[in-house]
Amino acid sequence: KLCSGTEPVCKSNQFLGPEGNVDIELIDKSANRYSVHFPVAGFYLWPATGLGFLVTAAVTVVITFDSWSQHLDLKLQHHEKWMVAGPLFDISVEPEGVITEIHLPHVISLPANEVDISWFQVAHFKDEGMVLEPPARVEPFYAILENPSFSLMGILLRLARGTCLSVPITSTALIYYHFYRDVVKFHLYLIPSDYLLTKSIDEEEAKFQGVRLQTSPPVDPLNFGSRYIVSCSPPLEIIPKELKLSYRNPGEIQVFSKVYAGRMEEPIMLEITEKRHKTLIWYTLVKPEELQFGATSAPPPLPAVAFMKEHHRHLQARMGNLNGVLDDLQDRGVFTEEEKEMVQQMPTQQRRNETLLRMVENKGHQAQKVLFKSISRRDPYLMSYLNEQSLQQ
Repeated sequence: KLCSGTEPVCKSNQFLGPEGNVDIELIDKSANRYSVHFPVAGFYLWPATGLGFLVTAAVTVVITFDSWSQHLDLKLQHHEKWMVAGPLFDISVEPEGVITEIHLPHVISLPANEVDISWFQVAHFKDEGMVLEPPARVEPFYAILENPSFSLMGILLRLARGTCLSVPITSTALIYYHFYRDVVKFHLYLIPSDYLLTKSIDEEEAKFQGVRLQTSPPVDPLNFGSRYIVSCSPPLEIIPKELKLSYRNPGEIQVFSKVYAGRMEEPIMLEITEKRHKTLIWYTLVKPEELQFGATSAPPPLPAVAFMKEHHRHLQARMGNLNGVLDDLQDRGVFTEEEKEMVQQMPTQQRRNETLLRMVENKGHQAQKVLFKSISRRDPYLMSYLNEQSLQQ
């Protein structure tokens, strides 16, 4: 059980643990190496990355982010259909034997029901080469290894040969603005939801005084390898107008669209549309006054009610099994037995989510706070993912 208050407060350099937040120490910036000490038994989650540990006693963990391109042969990716599905970690622990589970993050969208769980493999890179291990369980956002051995490790997806499948993934849209004399230009990225990718882009943009604006991610899963068109209103010069959603290792040049906005005296609407079906998958409105103050620091975390309102569409699309949440709402007197059954009788997961959110909103702010606490406790990965997308520091 994670400690959770009324707000999703956890900085990007902290684990959320059973007794509150635990600071992470950056011990080697050039190597992306971190150290953290978990003081008591329990579950610890690094919300910014999705990495989690279940421990039975105090333990110190050293975590290094690494690059797939240095270890996974490119021929394997193309000829044997291996797809990188999450970050690559080099993990060591002291003492050994006290970590019973590790939760490794992945970007594959499971609710889309288009991915076979048997395709997931944990790749260990050892002296003898790449060793594969099936995870004990695969959940949205992470896969679980029980009683793990630690090494250089990450999640791969193995597709059947001859399969022509667009794999649905969770993704992130990043937008930065740059001033040159009084002229404004934007850099727009569309990438998998990988913490190290985002961190790498943040650092590269910062070298050229780029400032990231706060935006929400696309609501629906996007297809890996698909192409997307960037447009804006009023029409502006965009180079290139087409982006391909792909995984490039952190440190490699990441593809982005430049949008030239001139002196920008009026708001502009930026949109991303799926090329083949011409479906709008993401948009944001940028106002001139936002650029004056910028986003050099993250705003304070959203209160519970505002958080639920801000992420209503994402919660409706991404919430999973609701049985525990419904029990919490009934125990707290928010729902009656009849109202609980009304939600459960909806024919699809999205209809159940939609009905739950609507009924709770109609009951007022206190009911929304109860729902927020319940989801935070029962699905910390989902809540942390939503919070990190819009409030990363």
